[in-house]
Amino acid sequence: MHASHEAMVQAIVHHHGAAYADFPAQPVPAAASDEPVYRAALAACSALGFIAHDADCLARAWAAQTRRLGSFDAARWPDEPADFGLQPRPHAQPFAPCPQRLGLYAVLPDAAWVGRMARAGVPTVQLRYKSQDGGAIAREVQAAVQAVRGTPALLFVNDHWRAAIAAGAYGVHLGQEDLDALSPDDLRAIREAGLRLGVSTHGYAEMVRADAASPSYVAMGAVFPTTLKKMATVPQGVARLAAYARLMRGYPQVAIGGIGLEQFPQVLATGVGSIAVVRALVNADEPEAAAARLMRAMQA
Repeated sequence: MHASHEAMVQAIVHHHGAAYADFPAQPVPAAASDEPVYRAALAACSALGFIAHDADCLARAWAAQTRRLGSFDAARWPDEPADFGLQPRPHAQPFAPCPQRLGLYAVLPDAAWVGRMARAGVPTVQLRYKSQDGGAIAREVQAAVQAVRGTPALLFVNDHWRAAIAAGAYGVHLGQEDLDALSPDDLRAIREAGLRLGVSTHGYAEMVRADAASPSYVAMGAVFPTTLKKMATVPQGVARLAAYARLMRGYPQVAIGGIGLEQFPQVLATGVGSIAVVRALVNADEPEAAAARLMRAMQA
């Protein structure tokens, strides 16, 4: 027999309110089920600041956890992959694997920057080249692949997956919108070319969607406020990042979004194996020296 609805809501908020105190309460979305634990968790997670589709995702997981354990436990934040409907491992059609810990991950605007940071010893680099010109994209991706030759750096190409396949890049990185825009055949083409796939996520519902593609790694953010692009979601913060890292523990994980040197210890304490940086390198007075400091902080 479950406690009353209000008692379950209050119990969840009582146990987890301190961790999520920075988030304003959200409206409770329409319930997709009358199941008592689902409805209570939906209300509680909304009160803790989770937006509608993430509150729904958590509430479904809380109900699944309760069925699995045989009783409701307000103190136990859901983090069992099966309770969220994540795929059992090993995955049926996984993308090629990448290192479990990708280390310092530099997100860079052009091939010249990619080469510069690869030569500085940065282990993972991403070309995030913004252009609508197909020819320019192909040339830049090819130049970035050439730029990492002879270095140990692993090169991911943001968005431009066809050019990445053609140039023989190590991997591609896709945002949620890019992933949603791909057909099953497109996804298969990337996988069969042997490229690794990284996917951006901004909360529980997007992590579940990313898992369906069996990517090589999952990026989680934005952890802190970032000026680089207009984010649809609020900064996720370290407490949420730690919960995401527990749920996605089967994947290599990259934390991204507004992370500077001083935040490295608290981000690494969540268990993520990689931190992505943009401004901390490209806006630095001495990027190579900045890279060395950040790599030392990754090891600390």
